[in-house]
Amino acid sequence: MRRLVSFTLIALMTAITAQAEDAMPLQVRIGYLGYRPDPGPLLSNVITEPADAGLRGAELAIIDSNSTGRFLKQDYRLESASADSPEALLQAARAQHEQGLRLFVVNAPAASLRQLSAALPDSLLFNAGSPDDSLRTTDCLGNVLHSLPDRAMLADALVQFSVVRKWQKALLIVGQTPEDQAYASALRRAMKRFGVKTVAEKAWQFDNDQRRSAQADMPLFTQTAEYDVVLVADERGDFGEYLPYQTWYPRPVAGTQGLTPTGWHKTVETYGAAQLQKRFEALAGRWMNDRDFAAWIAVRSVASAVSKLRQADPFAIRQLALSDQLPLDGFKGRKLSYRPWNGQLRQPIPLVQPRALVSTSPQDGFLHPSNEMDSLGYDQPEVSCRYP
Repeated sequence: MRRLVSFTLIALMTAITAQAEDAMPLQVRIGYLGYRPDPGPLLSNVITEPADAGLRGAELAIIDSNSTGRFLKQDYRLESASADSPEALLQAARAQHEQGLRLFVVNAPAASLRQLSAALPDSLLFNAGSPDDSLRTTDCLGNVLHSLPDRAMLADALVQFSVVRKWQKALLIVGQTPEDQAYASALRRAMKRFGVKTVAEKAWQFDNDQRRSAQADMPLFTQTAEYDVVLVADERGDFGEYLPYQTWYPRPVAGTQGLTPTGWHKTVETYGAAQLQKRFEALAGRWMNDRDFAAWIAVRSVASAVSKLRQADPFAIRQLALSDQLPLDGFKGRKLSYRPWNGQLRQPIPLVQPRALVSTSPQDGFLHPSNEMDSLGYDQPEVSCRYP
């Protein structure tokens, strides 16, 4: 009789323990790592990027994930670290790793991302800060997915629109920084790919203050053979803001200034995006930008994968993300997915002017054998690195 009672008690305790375990939510901890180098003194009145760009997007995604996660017994938490140097960022990443984090959203330049990838080989990192093309073509990092569009995607989106509008001849103006050179390379590739001719290419080598001399300098600087559009590569904003309405021929300006391709913008409002914009503005007190969206969609990628897998293993999440089975909605009118050959998030690219959405690429008529969004950026045959 006592033995029967003992067995009954053991079975009851086991059932209670199992029930308690079932009632405990799955805790998903995500690290946010932010480092943006000082751009140095600017030669224009360009509006600088908010100091919390990226972080606020990740915070909103945690709120959004927990709003549904509580019904699925999932608890999402963000642990953020912002650093003022690559060394400090790496130290912060190692500290989070020692605390058990294996999922990270990274808003940092390409060099720092490479360091973090090597230092955290058992983790999954989402690149929400570097548009560097080499990370998607020649130096693929096996434990990194890219939620921010690369420069090739942005350039292809812009040049597709140029072709649609029959802007077939371009003047290309390139700034002095390595980032400007990289953006210009992406534009050259896109123009060659889609048949836009460069009538002239000019390097911006002035160090004067264009606020005082743009009206005199820009028309002379842009005087050359006739063109349909001026394409500008000035990521830092030294001179590009003073090109519109100051060119020798009355032509549109596009690229890093003027008509701009971007991952996200305030003027994107269709397919439910207006609600996302309102939630973000209530949280951050400002507009959502491309790095905010990249961090938001990175966290939402994790949450969507965890909801499907019922676990938070980084390699299981990576495997699902690289398949076509991850349900991912980014308020862009199409199902988003990660390219299995380089980990880049497929996504439509808005083309915007400062206060209006002009168009969205891929443009109608630019086809692809499997996915039209793969007409933006590097397709599988163009990628030389092996993405495991």
